Amino acid sequence: MKLEEHFKLIPEVYLVLVRDKKVLLSRRFQTGYEDGNYSMIAGHADGNETMREALAREAKEEAGITIDPKKLEHLLTMHRWCGDHERIGFYFTAEQWGGEIKNTEPNKCDDLAWFPINRLPDNTILYIRKAIECYINGVRYTEFGWGEKQ
Repeated sequence: MKLEEHFKLIPEVYLVLVRDKKVLLSRRFQTGYEDGNYSMIAGHADGNETMREALAREAKEEAGITIDPKKLEHLLTMHRWCGDHERIGFYFTAEQWGGEIKNTEPNKCDDLAWFPINRLPDNTILYIRKAIECYINGVRYTEFGWGEKQ
């Protein structure tokens, strides 16, 4: 099989920051995807970077914090069916970061705040909710959305 015949899988990265039993969430705004709902600091790998490097870049872009990619700890991998394509999400956490957390993309996020990890906002994206449940329960791999696949 030639390389161009293989299906495409979109790589995503997510930052699970937990402090005092609270998790950092960002509410999406004017992005065209899940606007008004809570997610995490997240993004796509741009190519020519590791998943850890991609997430460190996203943390700087979205929250103004500096994270050493080598110090990101892998928590979860989620294989997700999205109706007409597949995505693979890599979830990491960091114990340490430099700088103060602030919303550095107000054109894409209208709230960046800490929420009790066991009482997420009702408008938390479903697969984000599932990822947090996996984190709480120590699950390292999960699948999402495959039951809806026809």
